Amino acid sequence: MKRLISAFGFLTVLPLPTVQWERGDLGRSAGLFPFVGLVLGALLYAIYFAAQWVFPASVGAVLTIAAWAWLTGGLHLDGVADCGDGFFAAVSRERRLEIMRDPRMGAFGGISLVLFLLLKVTALAEAHGQPRGLGPEWLGPVLPLLFAPVVARFTLLLIARQPSARPGGLGDEFAQHLGAGALVLGALVPLGLALIDPLPLRAGIAFGAALLTTGLVILISRSKLGGVTGDVLGLSVEFSELAVLLVYCSTRFAVAH
Repeated sequence: MKRLISAFGFLTVLPLPTVQWERGDLGRSAGLFPFVGLVLGALLYAIYFAAQWVFPASVGAVLTIAAWAWLTGGLHLDGVADCGDGFFAAVSRERRLEIMRDPRMGAFGGISLVLFLLLKVTALAEAHGQPRGLGPEWLGPVLPLLFAPVVARFTLLLIARQPSARPGGLGDEFAQHLGAGALVLGALVPLGLALIDPLPLRAGIAFGAALLTTGLVILISRSKLGGVTGDVLGLSVEFSELAVLLVYCSTRFAVAH
């Protein structure tokens, strides 16, 4: 129970009982991260479902993405902005790390964040969770809203095992206590969701797109920074979620085949 509370406490702003944190608790609770993503996705779908009765899909998507940011405390979006500032700066590796630690947002970070949110809102508004002809329309984007946060929090376990660019930071402490058992446990939730998708190929492609995105983030981060940081972990989560939403909004899967 302590590990579950630790996982929810780190990844969300949901009110939880207070627990005594110890070094390593975050890494030891990592196998439960995808379960946290599943609960987060269920809350997001409830918000989207309620919004669609009053507003068009575009407005419902904006409200859902806003709730998404609030429920996670903006933790991962901060990584998008910081990495935007650091990755695009034509400076040394050490200077990039300094820029990413600066609480002020630069032009590159602001532009990256705005464009990312626009793309995420649009992808959600156009997502096809239940292909036409394969289920009731009221389900809407239930599968992408569940699958995206679950898969992204599983890929977080993969990227966290990369070399740290900032030893002693939160990401480094997280990785040091992340065991192989967490990967096995964490894989159960995304695999279970993939099995209930009426188009299994779509789920497989979405999962693959998230893994590919994570791989690209790792390559860029190691090239620019020499490893990963907490901000890079946040960037990976957000880009993995976007990758899943983009697959689910693809016109190739809008109708049953």
